[in-house]
Formats: sequence, structure tokens, C-alpha cells
Amino acid sequence: MKRTSVFISLILRHQPEVIGITLDANGWADVEKLIDGINATGNYHIDMQMLEEIVRTDNKQRYSFSEDKTKIRANQGHSVQVDVELKEEQPPEFLYHGTGEKYVESILKDGLTPKSRLYVHLSKDIRTAENVGSRHGKPYIFKVHSGEMFRCGHKFRISENGVWLVKAVPTEYLEKA
Repeated sequence: MKRTSVFISLILRHQPEVIGITLDANGWADVEKLIDGINATGNYHIDMQMLEEIVRTDNKQRYSFSEDKTKIRANQGHSVQVDVELKEEQPPEFLYHGTGEKYVESILKDGLTPKSRLYVHLSKDIRTAENVGSRHGKPYIFKVHSGEMFRCGHKFRISENGVWLVKAVPTEYLEKA
């Protein structure tokens, strides 16, 4: 099921066209069309019960259903232009960003930028940031002065699964954790 979950993430965050579906302006996909499209690839078999299990057990809580479960979307991490309707919120004084050591020099030069995504992802604690950073080699953790950023006019949002999102983090708000 993990392989199927990764494929669903690809579809709902980056490439819905792979299975011939579209996302609406808020990132929602029709559940029936998603299931039919996944099954049509011939590489996966999924039904509603399996999809509900993937959503329920995903350790990163990547997905949400609409109230009537006819639509599904990824909570954040999109590279396609969607508005997942996240309201602006005041962040805690400090947030954290985990990355691989190989990216530190570039980040110290340019700050944190979303690259292919819509937002920079920030964690509320060092441990989560370490887990994220370890996906990119030896982890390096930046402490982000998010409270100061907010007071200077930067807008923060928080996703359904607790990931803090911001358009960018300039270098002056970064330090080694």
C-alpha cells in the first residue's frame, strides 16, 4: 500500500494528468475518477476501502477527504498551482527546516526558497526537521526566526497536518539549530 500512497501523492501534488484527471482550483480531485484512473494504469489496484485506509493511516497525514468523501486532495506540497484554502496564522517564535548538508551553502546564500513547490515547508520541532533533512543525506537543521518574520509582514499558513508554510525565508531569519 505504501507504493500506492506514493503514486497518489504524485497525482494529487504534481501530475494529475498521469491518470487523466484534473484538480479543481482548490486541489480537489473526484474520488471515483482517481480510483478509476489509478486502476487503469494496470500497475495498481485500489478501491474506496483501500483509499480510506491510506488516508487514515498515512503517517504524514498527506491527504484529506471532503465531508461526503466524494473528493480528495493533498494537504500541501503541490508543484501545480492550487489554493488549498489555508488561512493565514501567526507562527510560533521559532520554526525549523531540515535539509541535507549539501544544500547549506546555497541556502546561506539565497535563503529558503520553495524550488518546485508553492511554499517552503517548516516544522514546529527539531526532531521532525531532522527526519525531513535525513531524506536528503546528512541532515542539517535551520532555526527560522518565524515570529520576527511575521512581525515584519511575512505571511504564514499551517496545513491540515501541521506543516507550516511560507513563500520564502530570507537569510537574515536563519541560523543553525
